[in-house]
Amino acid sequence: MNPRTAAAGLAATLALVSCGAQQAASPARYEASVTVLEGGGHGPQLCMAVAESLPPQCGGPDVVGWDWNQVKHESLHGVKWGSYRVVGTWDGARLTLTEPPGEPGPPKADPPGDRFAGACPEPEGGWRPVDPAKTTERTMHAAIERAGTAEAFAGAWIDRLGPEPDPVREQVLDARRYVVNLKSTGDLSGREAWIREVWGGALCVSGARHSEAELRAIQQEAAEEAGTGLVSASTDVMRNRVEVAVWLASEGLRHRLAEKYGEDVVVIEDVLEPVG
Repeated sequence: MNPRTAAAGLAATLALVSCGAQQAASPARYEASVTVLEGGGHGPQLCMAVAESLPPQCGGPDVVGWDWNQVKHESLHGVKWGSYRVVGTWDGARLTLTEPPGEPGPPKADPPGDRFAGACPEPEGGWRPVDPAKTTERTMHAAIERAGTAEAFAGAWIDRLGPEPDPVREQVLDARRYVVNLKSTGDLSGREAWIREVWGGALCVSGARHSEAELRAIQQEAAEEAGTGLVSASTDVMRNRVEVAVWLASEGLRHRLAEKYGEDVVVIEDVLEPVG
């Protein structure tokens, strides 16, 4: 073989390997539609929760490469802000832009289905009061308050039957049009009869894995575990779980929370999503 040909082939091979290594090492890019705000002593930062003051207030991770001269924005008393779609690389603490900011995307749609629907099947003949005399707004609140005194209480909400009321025509809440939903841990026997002592309207009593007090404790612990990347943490008593929003969760965080509390007890949502 000609030495020059061999050398050229080797150089081409090395170039391809080098190119492939560079592509493999390219950092991942993420995007989000958020508020960017600068003021109050800090530079441009990403924000999800914004205080509705004038000027607004918020804080979050720094944005590297931001130029207010290149984007439309509002400004008041030294504060600059606006809503944008941002794209960049994430180092765990800040976002470095890789392209100019754009118009924010539409808000995320709610998942299909009625998230307020109860866990009980509709009874034969439909939902209806069993004792009209105890089916009032006052007794509805009394039932929820009574349920909340139990250590096993896991949450409560009301589900309206039919369309939303006309506020002009319906000045007083019609308790006959609502289902009181109560969740509880442990043995449910006797629980419905206990609530029926004060509430005569439609009622759904269902089981839960964790009490509301347990969910609150998990929420606090999960928020601490998320650390500075935390955006929000809340409990969803209807789904009997804790929901945590972070800028971008590591696999380590997901594993620790799942290992400590079990699958689907703490649900993590990332604000930053992979581009494409």
